[in-house]
Amino acid sequence: MLDSIISTDKSKLDVHAIHDFLANRSYWAKGRSYDTVKQSVENSLCFGMYNSFGKQIGFARVITDYSVFAYILDVFILEDYRGRGLSLKLMDHILQHPDLQGLHRIMLATKDAHSLYEKFGFQPTRSADKLMEIVI
Repeated sequence: MLDSIISTDKSKLDVHAIHDFLANRSYWAKGRSYDTVKQSVENSLCFGMYNSFGKQIGFARVITDYSVFAYILDVFILEDYRGRGLSLKLMDHILQHPDLQGLHRIMLATKDAHSLYEKFGFQPTRSADKLMEIVI
């Protein structure tokens, strides 16, 4: 596994790199504006992953009330760093974070990474008939 550091220090985040990945290379945030990414970072618990030279190579953010519920989203590892176990390390770090212990529900959505998240106990919701949404 590649040496990497994970930090929740927002001052270390490369918001331009995060925006570039989300807006141009992700399927879930295609076209998201820089201002939207910046605001979402400011209002979330963020996890930056960095190589040994300090370059940001991964990211994830969590929306949470720190007591009952958390939603994990915008998880990515840059393409050149994939296949080295870094997504496992990032998810483990998130789920072990002290501020996220004792929650009653942690959710996420994925189109193609089910096998990754299943390793941490995530499973399809048992109550999909109760979930509702507004898509704008």
